[in-house]
Amino acid sequence: MDANKNAYTRREFVKTAALTTAVIGMPTIVPSSVFGKSAPSNKINIGQIGCGRIAMTHDLVETFKYDKARIMAMADLDRPRLLSGKKVIEGWYDKKMGKTGYIDIKAYDDYHALLANKDVDAVIISTPDHWHAQPAIEAAMAGKHIYLQKPTSLTIEEGRAMSNAVSKSGVTFQLGSQQRGDKPWPQFKKACELVRNGRIGKLHTVNVGLPADIVGGNTAEMPIPEGLNYDMLLGSTPWVYYTLDRAHSTTDVGSRGGWLRCEQFGAGMITGWGVHHIDIAHWGMDTEYTGPIEVDGHATFPKTGLWDVHLDFDVRAKYANGVTMLINSKNTNGIKFEGTDGWIFVARDGGGVTASDPVANKNAAFTASDPKILTSVIGPNEHHLYADDHEQHGNWLDCIESRKPTISPVEVAHRSCSACLVAHISMKVPGKLHWDPKAERFTNSVEANKWLSRPQRFPYGTNYVKGV
Repeated sequence: MDANKNAYTRREFVKTAALTTAVIGMPTIVPSSVFGKSAPSNKINIGQIGCGRIAMTHDLVETFKYDKARIMAMADLDRPRLLSGKKVIEGWYDKKMGKTGYIDIKAYDDYHALLANKDVDAVIISTPDHWHAQPAIEAAMAGKHIYLQKPTSLTIEEGRAMSNAVSKSGVTFQLGSQQRGDKPWPQFKKACELVRNGRIGKLHTVNVGLPADIVGGNTAEMPIPEGLNYDMLLGSTPWVYYTLDRAHSTTDVGSRGGWLRCEQFGAGMITGWGVHHIDIAHWGMDTEYTGPIEVDGHATFPKTGLWDVHLDFDVRAKYANGVTMLINSKNTNGIKFEGTDGWIFVARDGGGVTASDPVANKNAAFTASDPKILTSVIGPNEHHLYADDHEQHGNWLDCIESRKPTISPVEVAHRSCSACLVAHISMKVPGKLHWDPKAERFTNSVEANKWLSRPQRFPYGTNYVKGV
């Protein structure tokens, strides 16, 4: 099938969405005198795409804290989840404003209609991994600012298309890589500044510790739940029968979804947590706009059950600056920078982003070979990294107003994800692989290059968005 022949234009997708998508509720009209400086016209109107775990327990919770943001629309292909999310957000506003019926959130069964809403200024995309690149591209085409949950894409070719489209559009983009912000974990930036300013001598090795996943998942076919657009949930990936452990959280909206453990929809922990830690490794290594040049890895994969993402794994990656990155599931969760004069280890404290994340680190979250390294002051003439008083969502909102780059801009986000995907490919293709980070191709393996993209099931996928 010719992708270009079946591609649709921005005008066509907006028209189609407006005609075919159900809209639940209309916004309450409140006199501007009620708001004053808080009038809707003075706020950044936010549309939420995806109403699951990470949206309801993290993205919306954080965004709601900022008065400059006004959550006004939501989209989800699961009707019960959509209506539940709508009710929760309306309840938040009722409590905040001290009145019932303060706002009636627009609710859409298809995110294309949300993008067609001219009142929406920006979107938060909190969908499964295989539904990241396409809506981000379409949001950029529609002129919407974008907060995208990690990882940026299912494949490297999708990620490249997304980065190019966002860069071309000029919209403000932020990746949900919360470890870069001064809140809640300032130790990551401090560690990277210390490394970049030579406090451990010449950097030669970076050890990245990530979780491994688990075996399991019920393989029994089940009826598709009422109100779920299962065809759209599968999106660009192949058709497979519905079962709860494949498509939804195994308990409730606050738990990790089974799709996180299915290779059909993502790569597993190597991108799920890897994007966070490899992003910090790149920050400290000063390799944010490139990637490894060699990679060699192996992993164990489940032989039973529904879930098929990698279990224990070990990957060795070499960078052009001579640094070796060792990424595996045996290292302590976090990043350890090793230099000629010492080392620094950094991790999260206080657990993960959400309650269902794996425990980050039970040991000290910021240590060094010499404690004096950690108290070293970065001088005014030394290298200082991006500083911002807010966490990731607040930084994004500030940058929408100021038009300054965010702390996790799109190309940096793509490079963090692509390094993870290169590592994942090395788990699949035996032997040392040579990677050209500029061309984004392997130079010694036809088999490895086959993993740079995946067939896309029409009409879903980045191949069917014209202009990408």
